[in-house]
Amino acid sequence: MAHLLDTSTLTAPLPPVVLEVGELFDAAGHELSLVGGPVRDLFLGRVSPDLDFTTSADPDQTLAVIRRWADAYWEIGRAFGTIGLRKDGFQIEITTYRAEAYDPESRNPKVAFGTSLEDDLLRRDFTINAMALRLPSLELVDLFGGVRDLHAGMLRTPGTPSSSFSDDPLRMMRAARFVSQLGVAVAPDVSEAMTAMAERICIISAERVRDELVKLIQGRSPDAGIDVLVDTGLADHVLPEVAALRLETDEHHRHKDVYQHSLTVLRQACELETDDDGPVPSPDVVLRFAALLHDIGKPATRKFEPGGAVSFRHHDAVGAKLAAKRLRALRFDNDTIKAVARLVELHMRFYGYGEAGWSDSAVRRYVNDAGPLLERLHRLTRSDVTTRNRRKAERLAFAYDDLEARIADLAEQEELAQIRPDLDGEQIMALLGIRPGPVVGRAYRYLLEERMEHGPHDPADAETKLRQWWTEQPESQESTP
Repeated sequence: MAHLLDTSTLTAPLPPVVLEVGELFDAAGHELSLVGGPVRDLFLGRVSPDLDFTTSADPDQTLAVIRRWADAYWEIGRAFGTIGLRKDGFQIEITTYRAEAYDPESRNPKVAFGTSLEDDLLRRDFTINAMALRLPSLELVDLFGGVRDLHAGMLRTPGTPSSSFSDDPLRMMRAARFVSQLGVAVAPDVSEAMTAMAERICIISAERVRDELVKLIQGRSPDAGIDVLVDTGLADHVLPEVAALRLETDEHHRHKDVYQHSLTVLRQACELETDDDGPVPSPDVVLRFAALLHDIGKPATRKFEPGGAVSFRHHDAVGAKLAAKRLRALRFDNDTIKAVARLVELHMRFYGYGEAGWSDSAVRRYVNDAGPLLERLHRLTRSDVTTRNRRKAERLAFAYDDLEARIADLAEQEELAQIRPDLDGEQIMALLGIRPGPVVGRAYRYLLEERMEHGPHDPADAETKLRQWWTEQPESQESTP
């Protein structure tokens, strides 16, 4: 179906740059249409800074049209028919009509240029992304009911789902991502095809799967997107540790599914993120992955105790290793891997405080061990309380309020976020008359332990303690301070 679009019906303005580039291509004798997500977003009341166009022009012809008009342009995607450019703050991609298909054993698409807008739309992932706006005429081309499905909140494919996912298995991941981002539901036939074809995701590179997972986790309802991955069996291949949580019982022994508990923790963690000026701006990928993965060590540590109780001792440490292994397999960067694994490792630490209270030295260690992750750890720990027992929830919340207050009080006195020994490495070497080496590291760690246990010392006291420690070391017999 195609008809002239009344732009007054849109809930977002059409950027002037869209009409400008449309007139340029029209004057050069080429077809050009705004296509896919940017068209969908106009109906959702938003304008994306990234604009996608499709054209009858080949890459050489596209370059001839935009070379002088663009603020900058690049040809990185030329082999796929795509020319990228920047204009008036917008990132623009213009791609020649095309069709893609995957070989059964291939990780990469084969690209063939198409000849018409209609053929190009047929090869797109979902009907809500298979709409186009011909330029400069503003003719809306919606052959597959994209506007209808968008209003209904339903995710369908232009052709048969099996054909769509066979062409590009990553589209199954995108379905879950759109559930998270847009709040849509997956049509029954689409869900059935995803379930039947889930194993085919294995031909997709880890990097492309990772990128879709990141977009999913950053969505407004990441728990709903993860649920789609688990229900269809895709998680068995991309996040098997999360899928395995469905079989477990949580630490409260209320017959509560640890998988559902993890989704609740993820949802609650999202709610505790801050605005851009706060300590954990939303969406925070590290916090969200830590919330999702925080209990994945439970299947490996489950033990049935006498009397029917179930324990998961050390699931935090085991989970940290499993989280790091999974994120490495998905080709995440080292900083993200370390941060997520560390949060998983620390997520149970607070419960000792809630049960018995801590000395000042224990509070210092908590802050020091969390380091720059402290604000995320606060949120992860609070999110991990999902009990329906109101009194228990209130007691835990009060205990954590108390811990945060003590951290704030000590931070005022001691600059907790930057805890260091009272003497640095240069001072240690000068005082003991030793050269750089392992002994300096041991001395440094000794002073750090003293600092944690007793708080800051003045330099004279620190020197006295260090000299006393030194007399007990075998190396002191070989070196005279």
